[in-house]
Amino acid sequence: ERDAARLLAQLHAVPRPSFGYERDTLIGPLDQPNPRTDAWVPFFRDQRLLLMARAAWEEGRLPLSLYKRIERLADMLGTYLSEPPYPSLLHGDLWTGNVLVKNDRIAGFVDPAIYHGHPEIELAFTTMFGTFGNVFFDAYEEILPLEPGFHEVRRDIYNLYPTLVHVRLFGGSYVATVERTLVKLGL
Repeated sequence: ERDAARLLAQLHAVPRPSFGYERDTLIGPLDQPNPRTDAWVPFFRDQRLLLMARAAWEEGRLPLSLYKRIERLADMLGTYLSEPPYPSLLHGDLWTGNVLVKNDRIAGFVDPAIYHGHPEIELAFTTMFGTFGNVFFDAYEEILPLEPGFHEVRRDIYNLYPTLVHVRLFGGSYVATVERTLVKLGL
């Protein structure tokens, strides 16, 4: 985990010119639009949270009531999220199945859903399926400290995006996860 933290912190420490990417990518089999944007919060709101929630609702996977609550959250994102110092290159789909390990060292990160964004969304995603634990976060924060409130609130907000991806792909229990997150946020 320390090796992974070092490698990701190095990746995240390189400033990029804008949020988004030079082309659209995929998250699993789903389209992931990446228009270049000057600010993180509008990019996350429009190109991740609302886009995926709207698609899940239109496909009949997400109830309208949950979609409307996500819209309310989107209107309030500025109270929870802040702009990072600069856009960072993100793997974008970092879970255990996309981390190659050999002899207790990272051999590679595969199957990316690349874009430039806030490193916190990547770090949040690693908690969704337990990819990395406290050793990883302690080592990462020795290099790139996190602002207070990540583990308490922002992690859950950022994990709505991959959860909505899973709602679109699998439905079921992932809808309940969206519900629990919104309740936790008071929505």
